Amino acid sequence: MHGTLTKIVTALAAIAGLGVAAPAPAQAAPSAYFEFTDITNERFVVQLTDAVKIQHARNLLSGATTDEPHLMGRIVKRPAPYNYRWTYYLQPDRVEFFDYAIEVCDATIPYVEEHLDEAGGPFLPGLIWCPWTSRLVRELPTP
Repeated sequence: MHGTLTKIVTALAAIAGLGVAAPAPAQAAPSAYFEFTDITNERFVVQLTDAVKIQHARNLLSGATTDEPHLMGRIVKRPAPYNYRWTYYLQPDRVEFFDYAIEVCDATIPYVEEHLDEAGGPFLPGLIWCPWTSRLVRELPTP
């Protein structure tokens, strides 16, 4: 009986110790940068932070898929260090891929720049931008 009690006490102490153990270090969110172009041949850089979307982008570039080849997302009206040429970028956690989208969110890269002050109203409502002719060009090294 004493041996059984010792085993139970030891097991309970081990379980209690699990609750106070230091937490495992957090995994860094994946991050990858891709360049896309549109009908104007201008280039725009987007940051992806979702592993599934990063893989989809890589599959598009490799030719493993042709599904949902275009990018869309929510515009942030300020420059990003990785997209220095433009005074706006796409919010990384709001980037999506699509086949077809409604016309109200379509615009070229330079047109958005030229009319950025109007974005969020009748032009690109909700700051959602879906350039119909967007296509990935390449993956960039992480800055």
